[in-house]
Amino acid sequence: MTRIIAPSVLAADFGHLDRDVRMIDRSEAAWVHIDVMDGLFVPNISFGFPVLRAIRQATAKPLDVHLMITAPERYVARFAHDGADRITFHLEATDDAAHCIALIRDSGASAGLSIKPGTPVEALRPVLPLVDMVLIMSVEPGFGGQQFLPASLDRIAALRRMADELHPQLLIEVDGGISAANARTLFEAGADVLVAGSSVFKAADPAAEIAHMLHA
Repeated sequence: MTRIIAPSVLAADFGHLDRDVRMIDRSEAAWVHIDVMDGLFVPNISFGFPVLRAIRQATAKPLDVHLMITAPERYVARFAHDGADRITFHLEATDDAAHCIALIRDSGASAGLSIKPGTPVEALRPVLPLVDMVLIMSVEPGFGGQQFLPASLDRIAALRRMADELHPQLLIEVDGGISAANARTLFEAGADVLVAGSSVFKAADPAAEIAHMLHA
């Protein structure tokens, strides 16, 4: 089973972003997770292309970009151009998920699809074979530091069963309320990639927290 930790820089110290990204680069984390919010799809605004380019300069690890924006097809090629290795968008944010997936692939990035807690896992079925990864949000998207929604465990397990049927190589990523305390449970439920923000960057030793999650 794959185990990947992708710390979210949304919880980093923006005054020392280079330092925090280089910590991730030295740690056992495999990816760097970047949450992009537009204030429309979610009620918050984070950062865009200039910050992405700066992060790209600070790490050699893959940049896992999660777009919480409306009409993501407008921007996926530019995110890939500016350093994104993996681009995940929301099923709820576009009228044509297959087209957006094709644009991501054409840009040279890996394609991911995300759903909010209220969207049925079954809604992914028509496009599941087209993506490399699905991101299950285990909190309502838009803000860090939220509590994990326990119903997410059943959603992860349901997605793993669907993937076994339609796309066995699919990676399942989970984001929201994740720490060393629940990492093992999430991996056992079927997750491959865990995104963690506050639990990493508020820890006394962020690199150790990453290691604890990875080896939980």
